This record gives sequence, structure tokens and C-alpha cells, in this order.
Amino acid sequence: MVLNSDGTKKPFRKHTPSTERSAPDKLGLQARAAAAKILAAVVDRKLPLDGALDHEHGNPAYRALGESDRALVRAILNTTLRHLPRIDAAIAGLLDSPLPEGARALHHVLAIGAAQILYLDVPDHSAVDLAVEQANQDPRNRRFAKLVNAILRRLGREKEQVLDEIGKVAPMPAWFIARLEKAYGRDAALAISESQLEPAAIDLTVKSDPEGWAKRLNGVVLPTGGVRLAAFDGGIPSVEGFDEGAWWVQDAAASIPAKLFGDLSGKRTADLCAAPGGKTAQLILAGGAVTALDQSENRLRRLRSNLDRLGLEAETIAADLTTFEPAERFDAILLDAPCSSTGTTRRHPDVLWTKGPEDIARLAALQERLLRHALTLLKPGGTLVFSNCSLDPVEGEEVVARVLSDTDAIERVPIGAGDWPGLEAAITPLGEFRTLPTMLKMPEGIASGLDGFYAAVLRRVA
Repeated sequence: MVLNSDGTKKPFRKHTPSTERSAPDKLGLQARAAAAKILAAVVDRKLPLDGALDHEHGNPAYRALGESDRALVRAILNTTLRHLPRIDAAIAGLLDSPLPEGARALHHVLAIGAAQILYLDVPDHSAVDLAVEQANQDPRNRRFAKLVNAILRRLGREKEQVLDEIGKVAPMPAWFIARLEKAYGRDAALAISESQLEPAAIDLTVKSDPEGWAKRLNGVVLPTGGVRLAAFDGGIPSVEGFDEGAWWVQDAAASIPAKLFGDLSGKRTADLCAAPGGKTAQLILAGGAVTALDQSENRLRRLRSNLDRLGLEAETIAADLTTFEPAERFDAILLDAPCSSTGTTRRHPDVLWTKGPEDIARLAALQERLLRHALTLLKPGGTLVFSNCSLDPVEGEEVVARVLSDTDAIERVPIGAGDWPGLEAAITPLGEFRTLPTMLKMPEGIASGLDGFYAAVLRRVA
């Protein structure tokens, strides 16, 4: 039987548990309550998930939990955000009218419960019981406790059928699917959308001997020269080579821009949006005398800490790039510009819920200002690599095209597909890099894919 949003139909009456309020410390309840609060902060208030899950400054409900419950909250939230359009469709399919206006708190309770039932290894009865408890303890939702119970119980019983039906729903928001379609076509857009459901790989950039490290760590060497690990238990600091600074974690796509310079020996080099420092480390290892610039001193402290672990040194400057004027211009500049980060949704599934079309337009305008100023810091004959981790051409290809169209002193340096075996498909007809999450297939047991990234090489000719 289809249910009304006010809960008046009660086809599961004989299974409805007591609506008496339970103690607030019921096992697992506080973790689910924290997950619902953080989901509301991300989806309704557009707050980044990383900030909410920060162990020192994050959401108070999250910080009050023990580590095992924190891990559960992270799993629930990442799963919910990755599948949210499908979860919404599943819930809507059990209602003959939408949830009442102002019932966002109820929606989040249902979404958290549905994610556990449909996608996580949580007993259905536990997910249902705790969701009903959440509803009972919230004055806004108490009158809907029976509705919560009925929807989630039915979801558990009809799980396979529901999963089959909602599998036709793209797991990315409609506004972003439309942008991907415009850029890459319908089939590619849907493939990219599905790819965000796959777990992100753990890629390492190694100082040297990638073959040796791949063998030692049970990984594979990537076309970028990095190493991709198989799944493993434990934290990154426990992996061999961490303490001695032999490598650092960096997605394969993120390692590409710095590699486009080649040998930087003897060259004055700038990393203009440098933190947290992975690309800075690459530029140092390529031989550059590196100046690392970032607007945030706090972020630079993290960069210096990362470089210390790696045994590397760079000059660091906290400054606003738009007004930065060095005493001497640079031979090489890396501008990995601030962007919408839509290429990183495997790692950051909140991005598409905290950003919108207006953010992409605003960030593209900022990137263009930064790029135009960065080019003035380049010596004649010098090279600049412009990059970001957005999938939207508005933030990549279109920015570079506008700058080249009215800047005679700058030319594009085409990237040769033959120089990147294994990533030939990522080189565009103009000779720019455009990686998509659907690229880079791996052997069985190793996660495929990489972040969506754009990069172009520019040279000052006068």
C-alpha cells in the first residue's frame, strides 16, 4: 500500500513498535542523530563535510562520539551523499504526496535510515528502530514516527525491487548531470556519475623507484609514475616508507600538472596556490628552486610540515596572489587554481551538494583573474601550467581560451599524447589534459579511475 506523507495509512500496524521515547543514550542513536544533523548542514546550509567531520573543530555532535561511532557516521554520510538522488527516489516512491513543507529534518532521518538499509551492512531492524527513535525524540518529527517506521520497514522488505527501480536514477544531482551532458554527451555523463560510487584509489607519488615501491607495497605502477595500492587495513602512517618520507598520498590526476614541466634544474619556480604541498614537493624533486605561495598561513604551516616529513625545502610566502609582485619573475609557474572540485566526488561526495552553477561561474571568474596576473610574473620564454580539479569546461578550457584570445604574448604548448602512454585518451585535440573519473582501468583487485582534472601548458613568447 502507498503511504501518505502524514502517515494516516498504516498497512504495517501490527509491526509498529511502541512510540514511547527511549533514553537518549540508546546504543547507536547518537551516531545516527549526528549523521542526520551533519547531512542537514551539508545539503541545506551548504557546509563542507570535511569541516563538519574535523576532530577538533567539527560538528559538536560528531566530536562527542567515540572513534568507532565516528567511523560509522563517516560511512553513513559518505554513502548517503553518494546515493542521495536514488535514496530520494526510493522514499518518494513510497509516498503518494511529498513530505510536508518544512519537514527537512524528517527527510534527513529517512535518508540516513534508507542509506543503511539499501547500501550498508547494517541490520534493517536496527536502522528502522533507531530512525523511529530519532523521530520520537524530535518534537518536529514525533507525529511522523509511524510513517518513518512504515517506510523503512517496507524499504527493507522490498529492497531488491527498490534497488532495481532506482538504479535508473543518476546518482549525481540533475543540475550537474545536465552540465556533464553538455560537455561530454549523455553516455559519458552517466558513466561519470556512476563512477563516483566506486571507492577512491590510494595513489602515492614516490621520490624514486616506483617499481620497487609497487612491489614492496603490493601495488601497481601508474602511467604517471606513481604507485596505486590495493585495499589494505590500517592507516596511511602505518605503511612502509611513510616515516622516512619516501612518498606522499596524491591522486594520479593531481600529480600530472607538475610533471608537465619536465626538468626544472636551475629554474626559478613558483607554486602559486601551493598548500597542502604535494605539487610543491614534485617541483622540488624536478630540480626547481621553489617559492610556495598560499593566501593562508595556516595552510602553509601544513605545507611546511608535509615538506619536513619528506626532507624537502621551499621558500614559503603567505600572500594574496592577485597582488603578489616578486622581486624577480619566474622561469616556471604552476597555478593549480581554486575551483569547484567537481572532479573529486569519489573522495568528497558533498561537493555537488555544497556547490551550484553560480559557484562554478564565480570560481571561473576568479581563475581567470588569477591566471592573467600569474602570467605577468613569468619571464619571457617561461612556462606556466594552469590546472584544477573541476570536470566543468567553464573552469578549464573556457578560461584558457579567453586568455589566449586576447593575450598575444602567450601561446599554448600542446601536450603530446605519445608522451603519456596509458593516458592518451586524456589528451584533447588542442593538446591539453582532461582526465575523467572513468579513465585509467586497473587490474582486478586494484581500484580503477582517477580524479577529474584539467591542465594546459602556456608559454610567454615576449
